[in-house]
Amino acid sequence: MIPRRQRGIALLTVLLLVAVMAVLVMGVLDDIRFGLRRANNAQSVAQAQWHALGAEALALAQIERLAASDPGRTTSAGDWNGRAFVFPVESGAISARLSDGTACFNLNSVVEGGADTFMLRPDGITQYVALLQALGFSEHEARTLADSLADWIDSDQQRESLGHEDEAYARGRDGYRTAGTLLAETSELRAIHGYTAEVYARLRPHVCALPTVDLSPVNVNTLREEDAAIVRMLTEGKLDDAQARRVIAARPADGWRDVDKFWTAPGMAVPSSDGLLGQVKLRTRYFRLHAEVEVGPAQVVLSALFEHDGSSPARLLARRWSAEE
Repeated sequence: MIPRRQRGIALLTVLLLVAVMAVLVMGVLDDIRFGLRRANNAQSVAQAQWHALGAEALALAQIERLAASDPGRTTSAGDWNGRAFVFPVESGAISARLSDGTACFNLNSVVEGGADTFMLRPDGITQYVALLQALGFSEHEARTLADSLADWIDSDQQRESLGHEDEAYARGRDGYRTAGTLLAETSELRAIHGYTAEVYARLRPHVCALPTVDLSPVNVNTLREEDAAIVRMLTEGKLDDAQARRVIAARPADGWRDVDKFWTAPGMAVPSSDGLLGQVKLRTRYFRLHAEVEVGPAQVVLSALFEHDGSSPARLLARRWSAEE
Protein backbone atom coordinates (compact mmCIF):
# COMPACT_ATOMS: atom_id res chain seq x y z
CA MET A 1 0.00 0.00 0.00
CA ILE A 2 1.38 3.41 -1.06
CA PRO A 3 1.93 5.70 1.91
CA ARG A 4 -0.46 8.68 2.06
CA ARG A 5 2.40 11.20 1.64
CA GLN A 6 3.64 9.49 -1.54
CA ARG A 7 0.08 9.33 -2.88
CA GLY A 8 -0.11 13.13 -2.48
CA ILE A 9 3.18 13.60 -4.34
CA ALA A 10 1.99 11.31 -7.16
CA LEU A 11 -1.25 13.25 -7.44
CA LEU A 12 0.63 16.55 -7.62
CA THR A 13 2.91 15.09 -10.28
CA VAL A 14 -0.07 13.94 -12.35
CA LEU A 15 -1.75 17.33 -11.98
CA LEU A 16 1.47 19.07 -13.01
CA LEU A 17 1.79 16.85 -16.08
CA VAL A 18 -1.84 17.51 -17.01
CA ALA A 19 -1.28 21.26 -16.65
CA VAL A 20 1.87 21.13 -18.80
CA MET A 21 0.11 19.03 -21.44
CA ALA A 22 -2.86 21.45 -21.42
CA VAL A 23 -0.50 24.37 -22.01
CA LEU A 24 1.24 22.51 -24.82
CA VAL A 25 -2.08 21.58 -26.41
CA MET A 26 -3.28 25.18 -26.18
CA GLY A 27 -0.04 26.35 -27.82
CA VAL A 28 -0.44 23.84 -30.64
CA LEU A 29 -4.08 24.82 -31.13
CA ASP A 30 -3.09 28.52 -31.21
CA ASP A 31 -0.42 27.76 -33.82
CA ILE A 32 -2.95 25.85 -35.89
CA ARG A 33 -5.54 28.62 -35.54
CA PHE A 34 -3.07 31.37 -36.46
CA GLY A 35 -1.72 29.23 -39.31
CA LEU A 36 -5.20 28.79 -40.72
CA ARG A 37 -5.85 32.51 -40.36
CA ARG A 38 -2.59 33.37 -42.14
CA ALA A 39 -3.40 30.91 -44.91
CA ASN A 40 -6.88 32.38 -45.26
CA ASN A 41 -5.50 35.93 -45.35
CA ALA A 42 -2.87 34.95 -47.91
CA GLN A 43 -5.56 33.31 -50.04
CA SER A 44 -7.75 36.43 -49.76
CA VAL A 45 -4.85 38.71 -50.74
CA ALA A 46 -3.97 36.48 -53.69
CA GLN A 47 -7.61 36.46 -54.80
CA ALA A 48 -7.78 40.26 -54.46
CA GLN A 49 -4.62 40.65 -56.53
CA TRP A 50 -6.09 38.46 -59.28
CA HIS A 51 -9.19 40.64 -59.28
CA ALA A 52 -6.96 43.73 -59.54
CA LEU A 53 -5.19 42.19 -62.52
CA GLY A 54 -8.63 41.58 -63.99
CA ALA A 55 -9.34 45.30 -63.62
CA GLU A 56 -6.07 45.91 -65.45
CA ALA A 57 -7.22 43.71 -68.32
CA LEU A 58 -10.54 45.57 -68.45
CA ALA A 59 -8.63 48.87 -68.62
CA LEU A 60 -6.57 47.65 -71.56
CA ALA A 61 -9.77 46.58 -73.32
CA GLN A 62 -11.32 49.99 -72.67
CA ILE A 63 -8.27 51.74 -74.13
CA GLU A 64 -8.59 49.63 -77.26
CA ARG A 65 -12.29 50.48 -77.51
CA LEU A 66 -11.52 54.18 -77.23
CA ALA A 67 -8.93 53.89 -80.00
CA ALA A 68 -11.25 51.88 -82.23
CA SER A 69 -14.11 54.37 -81.86
CA ASP A 70 -11.95 57.17 -83.30
CA PRO A 71 -8.32 56.33 -84.13
CA GLY A 72 -7.33 59.97 -84.50
CA ARG A 73 -8.85 61.37 -81.34
CA THR A 74 -9.54 60.53 -77.70
CA THR A 75 -12.35 62.44 -76.03
CA SER A 76 -14.18 62.14 -72.72
CA ALA A 77 -17.30 60.84 -74.46
CA GLY A 78 -18.84 58.09 -72.36
CA ASP A 79 -17.70 59.70 -69.11
CA TRP A 80 -14.79 57.29 -68.73
CA ASN A 81 -12.06 59.77 -67.76
CA GLY A 82 -11.51 59.59 -64.01
CA ARG A 83 -14.85 57.94 -63.28
CA ALA A 84 -14.82 55.13 -60.72
CA PHE A 85 -16.54 51.94 -61.88
CA VAL A 86 -17.51 49.44 -59.18
CA PHE A 87 -17.81 45.72 -59.92
CA PRO A 88 -19.20 43.35 -57.25
CA VAL A 89 -17.33 40.10 -56.70
CA GLU A 90 -17.81 37.27 -54.25
CA SER A 91 -17.23 38.58 -50.71
CA GLY A 92 -16.17 42.00 -51.95
CA ALA A 93 -15.95 44.54 -54.75
CA ILE A 94 -13.58 46.07 -57.30
CA SER A 95 -13.38 49.84 -57.80
CA ALA A 96 -11.45 50.84 -60.95
CA ARG A 97 -10.74 54.31 -62.27
CA LEU A 98 -9.13 54.83 -65.71
CA SER A 99 -7.93 58.34 -66.51
CA ASP A 100 -6.01 60.26 -69.13
CA GLY A 101 -2.35 60.23 -68.13
CA THR A 102 -1.35 63.28 -70.18
CA ALA A 103 -3.24 66.06 -68.40
CA CYS A 104 -0.07 66.91 -66.56
CA PHE A 105 3.41 68.36 -66.93
CA ASN A 106 6.00 65.69 -67.70
CA LEU A 107 8.72 66.31 -65.11
CA ASN A 108 11.29 64.51 -67.25
CA SER A 109 10.84 67.06 -70.03
CA VAL A 110 13.09 69.58 -68.24
CA VAL A 111 15.98 67.67 -69.83
CA GLU A 112 16.73 66.24 -73.25
CA GLY A 113 19.01 63.49 -74.48
CA GLY A 114 19.11 59.74 -73.95
CA ALA A 115 21.32 56.72 -73.28
CA ASP A 116 21.87 57.96 -69.70
CA THR A 117 23.14 61.33 -70.93
CA PHE A 118 20.76 64.15 -70.15
CA MET A 119 21.13 67.91 -70.30
CA LEU A 120 18.86 70.84 -69.52
CA ARG A 121 16.11 71.64 -72.04
CA PRO A 122 15.28 75.38 -72.04
CA ASP A 123 11.75 74.91 -73.43
CA GLY A 124 10.94 72.36 -70.73
CA ILE A 125 12.24 74.69 -68.03
CA THR A 126 10.17 77.57 -69.42
CA GLN A 127 7.01 75.48 -69.36
CA TYR A 128 7.71 74.19 -65.86
CA VAL A 129 8.26 77.70 -64.53
CA ALA A 130 5.00 78.78 -66.18
CA LEU A 131 3.16 75.89 -64.48
CA LEU A 132 4.67 76.68 -61.09
CA GLN A 133 3.70 80.32 -61.38
CA ALA A 134 0.20 79.29 -62.43
CA LEU A 135 0.03 77.34 -59.16
CA GLY A 136 0.93 80.39 -57.11
CA PHE A 137 4.71 80.15 -56.75
CA SER A 138 6.74 83.33 -57.14
CA GLU A 139 9.10 83.64 -60.10
CA HIS A 140 12.13 83.10 -57.83
CA GLU A 141 10.56 80.03 -56.20
CA ALA A 142 9.61 78.64 -59.61
CA ARG A 143 13.12 79.15 -61.02
CA THR A 144 14.68 77.53 -57.95
CA LEU A 145 12.41 74.47 -58.15
CA ALA A 146 12.96 74.13 -61.90
CA ASP A 147 16.76 74.39 -61.65
CA SER A 148 16.82 71.91 -58.74
CA LEU A 149 14.79 69.41 -60.77
CA ALA A 150 17.04 69.78 -63.82
CA ASP A 151 20.18 69.31 -61.70
CA TRP A 152 18.66 66.20 -60.12
CA ILE A 153 18.07 64.56 -63.51
CA ASP A 154 20.92 65.82 -65.70
CA SER A 155 24.13 63.83 -66.12
CA ASP A 156 26.66 66.52 -65.26
CA GLN A 157 27.76 68.11 -62.00
CA GLN A 158 27.50 71.66 -63.30
CA ARG A 159 25.05 73.45 -61.02
CA GLU A 160 22.34 75.61 -62.55
CA SER A 161 22.16 79.14 -61.15
CA LEU A 162 19.54 78.23 -58.51
CA GLY A 163 19.98 74.47 -58.50
CA HIS A 164 21.88 71.89 -56.44
CA GLU A 165 24.24 69.09 -57.42
CA ASP A 166 25.84 66.23 -55.44
CA GLU A 167 27.89 68.50 -53.19
CA ALA A 168 24.76 70.03 -51.66
CA TYR A 169 23.04 66.67 -51.11
CA ALA A 170 26.14 64.96 -49.65
CA ARG A 171 26.22 67.18 -46.56
CA GLY A 172 25.07 65.80 -43.23
CA ARG A 173 24.89 62.33 -41.71
CA ASP A 174 22.42 60.96 -44.25
CA GLY A 175 23.97 62.45 -47.36
CA TYR A 176 23.05 61.17 -50.79
CA ARG A 177 23.58 62.02 -54.45
CA THR A 178 21.46 63.29 -57.30
CA ALA A 179 19.80 60.64 -59.48
CA GLY A 180 21.45 61.53 -62.79
CA THR A 181 18.59 59.83 -64.63
CA LEU A 182 14.88 60.23 -65.37
CA LEU A 183 12.30 60.15 -62.61
CA ALA A 184 10.42 56.87 -62.43
CA GLU A 185 7.86 58.13 -59.91
CA THR A 186 6.50 61.58 -59.14
CA SER A 187 7.13 60.91 -55.44
CA GLU A 188 10.89 61.14 -56.11
CA LEU A 189 10.42 64.91 -56.07
CA ARG A 190 10.40 64.74 -52.27
CA ALA A 191 14.11 63.89 -52.30
CA ILE A 192 14.97 67.08 -54.22
CA HIS A 193 16.03 70.28 -52.50
CA GLY A 194 13.15 72.70 -52.06
CA TYR A 195 10.34 70.20 -52.62
CA THR A 196 8.76 70.34 -49.18
CA ALA A 197 5.57 68.52 -48.25
CA GLU A 198 3.57 71.69 -48.94
CA VAL A 199 5.22 72.23 -52.32
CA TYR A 200 4.69 68.60 -53.29
CA ALA A 201 1.01 68.64 -52.26
CA ARG A 202 0.39 71.71 -54.41
CA LEU A 203 2.22 70.26 -57.40
CA ARG A 204 1.10 66.64 -57.30
CA PRO A 205 -2.26 66.92 -59.16
CA HIS A 206 -0.60 68.66 -62.10
CA VAL A 207 2.65 66.76 -62.69
CA CYS A 208 3.66 63.26 -63.80
CA ALA A 209 6.82 61.31 -64.55
CA LEU A 210 6.34 59.82 -68.01
CA PRO A 211 9.00 57.39 -69.34
CA THR A 212 10.19 59.89 -71.96
CA VAL A 213 11.93 63.26 -72.18
CA ASP A 214 9.38 64.50 -74.73
CA LEU A 215 7.59 67.72 -73.93
CA SER A 216 4.31 66.94 -72.19
CA PRO A 217 2.05 65.28 -74.84
CA VAL A 218 -1.15 66.92 -73.59
CA ASN A 219 -4.43 65.71 -75.10
CA VAL A 220 -6.50 68.88 -75.05
CA ASN A 221 -9.68 66.92 -75.81
CA THR A 222 -9.77 65.43 -72.31
CA LEU A 223 -8.78 68.47 -70.25
CA ARG A 224 -11.15 69.54 -67.51
CA GLU A 225 -11.55 73.02 -66.07
CA GLU A 226 -9.42 72.07 -63.07
CA ASP A 227 -6.60 71.49 -65.58
CA ALA A 228 -6.45 75.21 -66.41
CA ALA A 229 -2.86 75.33 -65.10
CA ILE A 230 -1.86 72.90 -67.89
CA VAL A 231 -3.27 75.24 -70.56
CA ARG A 232 -1.35 78.10 -68.94
CA MET A 233 1.78 75.94 -69.07
CA LEU A 234 1.25 75.25 -72.78
CA THR A 235 1.03 78.98 -73.47
CA GLU A 236 4.08 79.72 -71.28
CA GLY A 237 1.95 81.71 -68.86
CA LYS A 238 0.35 84.04 -71.41
CA LEU A 239 -3.15 83.24 -70.07
CA ASP A 240 -4.51 83.76 -66.59
CA ASP A 241 -6.60 81.14 -64.81
CA ALA A 242 -9.97 82.53 -65.92
CA GLN A 243 -8.88 82.74 -69.57
CA ALA A 244 -7.55 79.17 -69.51
CA ARG A 245 -10.80 77.89 -68.02
CA ARG A 246 -12.81 79.67 -70.71
CA VAL A 247 -10.73 78.02 -73.43
CA ILE A 248 -11.46 74.58 -71.98
CA ALA A 249 -15.15 75.38 -71.45
CA ALA A 250 -15.46 76.57 -75.08
CA ARG A 251 -14.18 73.28 -76.49
CA PRO A 252 -16.60 71.73 -79.01
CA ALA A 253 -18.90 69.09 -77.53
CA ASP A 254 -17.17 66.35 -79.53
CA GLY A 255 -13.68 67.79 -79.01
CA TRP A 256 -11.29 69.60 -81.31
CA ARG A 257 -10.67 67.84 -84.60
CA ASP A 258 -7.65 69.93 -85.54
CA VAL A 259 -4.78 71.12 -83.35
CA ASP A 260 -4.85 74.49 -85.13
CA LYS A 261 -8.45 74.93 -83.95
CA PHE A 262 -7.20 74.71 -80.39
CA TRP A 263 -4.46 77.27 -80.89
CA THR A 264 -6.83 79.66 -82.66
CA ALA A 265 -9.67 79.25 -80.15
CA PRO A 266 -11.12 82.57 -78.84
CA GLY A 267 -8.92 84.00 -76.11
CA MET A 268 -6.09 81.56 -76.81
CA ALA A 269 -2.43 82.62 -76.96
CA VAL A 270 0.38 80.76 -78.71
CA PRO A 271 3.81 80.13 -77.16
CA SER A 272 6.84 82.07 -78.28
CA SER A 273 8.50 78.99 -79.81
CA ASP A 274 6.89 77.34 -82.83
CA GLY A 275 8.50 74.07 -81.73
CA LEU A 276 6.09 73.91 -78.77
CA LEU A 277 2.98 73.91 -80.94
CA GLY A 278 3.40 70.27 -81.89
CA GLN A 279 3.29 68.91 -78.36
CA VAL A 280 -0.48 69.40 -78.19
CA LYS A 281 -2.30 66.18 -79.09
CA LEU A 282 -5.86 65.17 -79.96
CA ARG A 283 -5.51 61.58 -78.75
CA THR A 284 -4.21 60.15 -75.52
CA ARG A 285 -0.97 58.19 -75.50
CA TYR A 286 -0.66 57.47 -71.77
CA PHE A 287 -3.41 56.21 -69.47
CA ARG A 288 -3.45 55.65 -65.72
CA LEU A 289 -5.40 53.08 -63.74
CA HIS A 290 -6.19 53.14 -60.04
CA ALA A 291 -7.90 50.01 -58.74
CA GLU A 292 -8.99 49.14 -55.21
CA VAL A 293 -10.15 45.62 -54.36
CA GLU A 294 -11.72 44.27 -51.19
CA VAL A 295 -12.18 40.51 -50.81
CA GLY A 296 -13.13 39.37 -47.34
CA PRO A 297 -10.52 40.74 -44.94
CA ALA A 298 -8.05 41.60 -47.74
CA GLN A 299 -7.61 45.01 -49.31
CA VAL A 300 -5.39 45.55 -52.36
CA VAL A 301 -4.52 48.74 -54.27
CA LEU A 302 -3.06 48.67 -57.78
CA SER A 303 -1.74 51.61 -59.81
CA ALA A 304 -0.73 51.16 -63.45
CA LEU A 305 0.50 53.19 -66.41
CA PHE A 306 -0.37 52.16 -69.97
CA GLU A 307 0.82 53.37 -73.35
CA HIS A 308 -1.09 53.31 -76.63
CA ASP A 309 0.90 54.84 -79.46
CA GLY A 310 -1.70 54.13 -82.13
CA SER A 311 0.49 51.74 -84.10
CA SER A 312 0.36 48.74 -81.76
CA PRO A 313 -1.93 47.38 -79.02
CA ALA A 314 -1.99 49.12 -75.66
CA ARG A 315 0.70 47.88 -73.31
CA LEU A 316 1.51 48.03 -69.63
CA LEU A 317 4.48 50.27 -68.77
CA ALA A 318 4.44 50.18 -64.99
CA ARG A 319 2.55 48.54 -62.16
CA ARG A 320 2.74 49.07 -58.43
CA TRP A 321 0.80 47.45 -55.61
CA SER A 322 0.07 50.70 -53.83
CA ALA A 323 -1.57 54.05 -54.49
CA GLU A 324 0.35 56.72 -56.33
CA GLU A 325 1.81 59.17 -53.83
